[in-house]
Amino acid sequence: MRIAQLANFVGPASGGMRTAVAALGRGYVEAGAERLLVIPGAVDRTYDTEDGTVVEVRAPRVGGGYRLIVEPWRVIDVLERFGPTSLELSDKLTLLPVTRWARRQGVASVLISHERLDDMVAMRTGAVPGTGLDVGTRASIGLLNRVLVRAFDSIVVTSRYAEQEFRSVADAVGCPIRRVPLGVDLETFVPRAEGLAPDPDGVLRLALAGRLSREKSPHLAVATAVELHRRGRAVRLDVYGEGPHRDELEELASGAPVTFHGYLDSRAELAARLAAADVALSVCPGETFGLAVLEALASGTPVVTADRGGARELVDHASGAWGSPDAASLADAVERLAGRPQAALRAGARARAERFPWTHAVDRLLAVHEETRRLAVA
Repeated sequence: MRIAQLANFVGPASGGMRTAVAALGRGYVEAGAERLLVIPGAVDRTYDTEDGTVVEVRAPRVGGGYRLIVEPWRVIDVLERFGPTSLELSDKLTLLPVTRWARRQGVASVLISHERLDDMVAMRTGAVPGTGLDVGTRASIGLLNRVLVRAFDSIVVTSRYAEQEFRSVADAVGCPIRRVPLGVDLETFVPRAEGLAPDPDGVLRLALAGRLSREKSPHLAVATAVELHRRGRAVRLDVYGEGPHRDELEELASGAPVTFHGYLDSRAELAARLAAADVALSVCPGETFGLAVLEALASGTPVVTADRGGARELVDHASGAWGSPDAASLADAVERLAGRPQAALRAGARARAERFPWTHAVDRLLAVHEETRRLAVA
């Protein structure tokens, strides 16, 4: 099997998908597949790694630190030299012309859908997910989804919540939808002894890790900490990440015990910080999966999340709590967790994460690639 992963998302907000693409690619190679990774770069260059060949295609900056391949035919040139049996894309729009080349060549194409466009647009505009989109926007998103189910041979979603976006339009044209939860690095993110010791001053230690941009709902997490502080609860929120809305968040947190640490380059350091928290906040109601949720759970830290979205599917009663996506309800959920036996919660969090090793995701996606390849050449 020769799998080409196309990832046209290089930029400051691409941490989660970059982690997923790297983990999947490593697993493909370990399973005996040949793997090519195509990404945008400053110049054209090709280099080999232990996880396969990487090709950087010269691409312009498009704002916010991103680079974007705007000449899909240059990707096709790379693919013709590699000769893949299947393509794996995590981009819904910019590299869509590549799927037409794949269909002509009998090469299978698989889309990994890592966001719900309706809720993503809603959150970026400040609307509540599931509501607030005008008729024109809803129609445009619906049209794009109908294009996608015709362009790709298979679509992979990571949660039941994500599947809802595609199920009806995919069934109408016979496009297979496969639900494959992603995984977590269970060796880097591990419980640590300091996570078991309560703060000597009785302070409840909260953690938020992720991109500080509106579609990730960091405002809701900060507002939850502010609400707990307003109630008189001794609490501290440590925020790990950067993004365009940090100034807004700092203003929102003014007067509350919230510390912004910026982006941590070391995943081992992030794992240690998460393990030292009492509760992790991952409250985005539009998250299609939630790698940050799994990283916290693997670190032995229970998670509070919203009661809708893909992240909610990762948290059970033994590993966390949930509330409607407003500060008061989420603060109530934190209070409920704080009142439960912490050793049992931490054990439950780790046990929950252990159900999602990357090996499971790799095995299931390899099966999807093989099934899709057979359909493409039939």
